Amino acid sequence: MTGEAGAGEPLICVMGVSAAGKSTVGIALASALGVSFEDADPLHSEANRAKMNAGTPLTDEDRWSWLDAVGGRFAAHESDGLVLACSALRRAYRDRIRAAAPDVLFVHLHGSRELLGSRAAARTGHFMPPALLESQLATLDELEPDEAGMVVVVDKTPEEIVREILDRLGVASTR
Repeated sequence: MTGEAGAGEPLICVMGVSAAGKSTVGIALASALGVSFEDADPLHSEANRAKMNAGTPLTDEDRWSWLDAVGGRFAAHESDGLVLACSALRRAYRDRIRAAAPDVLFVHLHGSRELLGSRAAARTGHFMPPALLESQLATLDELEPDEAGMVVVVDKTPEEIVREILDRLGVASTR
């Protein structure tokens, strides 16, 4: 872990590229911590979803209002905690989220191109097509030492991943 989150209920952004398991891990982590879970995808505008559905990568300009909404969701849950799944690929995106909610801890779910590609190809009905995985990997800025967060490799079960996160946070599951 590189930094500490605030002393209140946890504000955790489960981040990473498409198909890393952000929602699956986020739901299980929120349950284990006894806090709410949200996914950032519904916070995208219809125009953003249409672009991604068409296989067109979003620009930074497309993302700013979405990231402001993500930061706002964290800020709204400062007293009761929140786990939120959000790609948060670039340092600038994480900084934008932290501008609204400085105590967010980022949990970067990391996997090999091969693992992520096979997961993306196996998904059906998701608005993010597998073809955009490469653009996401190219956009990804690794967590920096001054960012509150941790990197967790996703080559194990969701339960094992959540257990590792809880261990690294130094907290026991409330469920």
